[in-house]
Amino acid sequence: MSTTRKLTIVISSLAICCGLAACSGNASESTAIPVEIREIDGGYRLYRGGVPYIVKGAGLEFGDMGSFAAHGGNSIRTWTVDNGVMTGQQILDQALELGVTVSLCLPIEAERHGFDYDDDDVVARQKETLREYVLKHRDHPALLTWILGNELNFDYENPAVYDAVNDISTMVHELDPNHPTTTTVAGLDIELLTLIEQRAPDLDFVSFQLYGELAILPKFIADTGYTAAYFVTEWGAIGHWEMPKTTWGAPIEQTSTQKAANYLNSFQNVIAPFPRQAIANYAFLWGQKQERTPTWFGLFTETGEETETIDVMHFVWNDQWPENRTPKLNSLLLDNRSSMQSVRLRPDEEYAAVVDVTDPDGDRLTYLWQLKYESSAGEVGGDHEKSIDDIPGLIDNPVAQNIRLSTPSKAGAYRLFVYAFDGMGHAAHANIPFFVE
Repeated sequence: MSTTRKLTIVISSLAICCGLAACSGNASESTAIPVEIREIDGGYRLYRGGVPYIVKGAGLEFGDMGSFAAHGGNSIRTWTVDNGVMTGQQILDQALELGVTVSLCLPIEAERHGFDYDDDDVVARQKETLREYVLKHRDHPALLTWILGNELNFDYENPAVYDAVNDISTMVHELDPNHPTTTTVAGLDIELLTLIEQRAPDLDFVSFQLYGELAILPKFIADTGYTAAYFVTEWGAIGHWEMPKTTWGAPIEQTSTQKAANYLNSFQNVIAPFPRQAIANYAFLWGQKQERTPTWFGLFTETGEETETIDVMHFVWNDQWPENRTPKLNSLLLDNRSSMQSVRLRPDEEYAAVVDVTDPDGDRLTYLWQLKYESSAGEVGGDHEKSIDDIPGLIDNPVAQNIRLSTPSKAGAYRLFVYAFDGMGHAAHANIPFFVE
């Protein structure tokens, strides 16, 4: 495909324009720090203010930006502008204070949420709303790039969405020549990249969002001959849609220690070796969210403790491990069986649950066990899910290292969670799904 040729033309034009004072009218009135993608020796590199800029990034919407910066992170990506807790201005201002840049996501509506890209009036109204965001934030010195929508290809049918993306990208470049534009895509699809090249050539680059599938990104790039620059704007734990399931269909979640190992492997073997194309990446998620479980994707627990994956991100951003390390969870067994064994239990009986945790620093560990119903959520694409209440009274001592669980009387699917805290702001966690016959 000819993606590289077209994207290179756009990128080169942007780089030239950003060096001219005339680009933004009166440059002396702008506080923007120009960002550009330069083609160098057949590869690409991100520049900010005329110097190379290495992104140490994570997705952050409601998380603690202060802890992110303290661990060595320097750039966040969002999924909207005004998220209901902080305005775009507040996000950018806080980032500036902390020395962090922002890839700010313009909230372009997805077709799967009912938006009709054949309706010219609603498409035009959306564009005008986004115009106001661009005018408001284009000169902020913390702004790095504009992300035009999130995973607009997820469950889409109408390719006109990318006509709208191109129209919006053109508008953004007219209003703001100092910051590149991208759109994010879920998964690896060469036909989709060809479609975006044809319908949205004004974009400066494409951003991939991958979880378990991240492992095959290098092969995809090599096999398809894709040579353009790209961001990886979401990467992290293997998704619940990608993991093995129990015999009754419950996804099996990795322990916090297994996830940390996966993050380290992903960065060292899939992202870091390809700096000529993978010019920025954002780990998911600096914060916490409910998605099938409260622990699947967030790098923090519900009560704010850091998980072992943050140790990994600290290491890759600083080339050294944090002074105090997070506990390692080696195994969790229920009735002497692991989650991979599709644990089925009888109602109204007691079973032992045993967890093995070690702390690299020898910190004293405390524990918390929780029992919940298995999630019945059907949301996709990271859409909001309601949290699941604990089921009380069935764990003999919820703060003991090992417990006895009284199974519910009601047949059905459940999930047992355990957390191990080191008293230093860190926690390990694991869970095991089980079915009461």
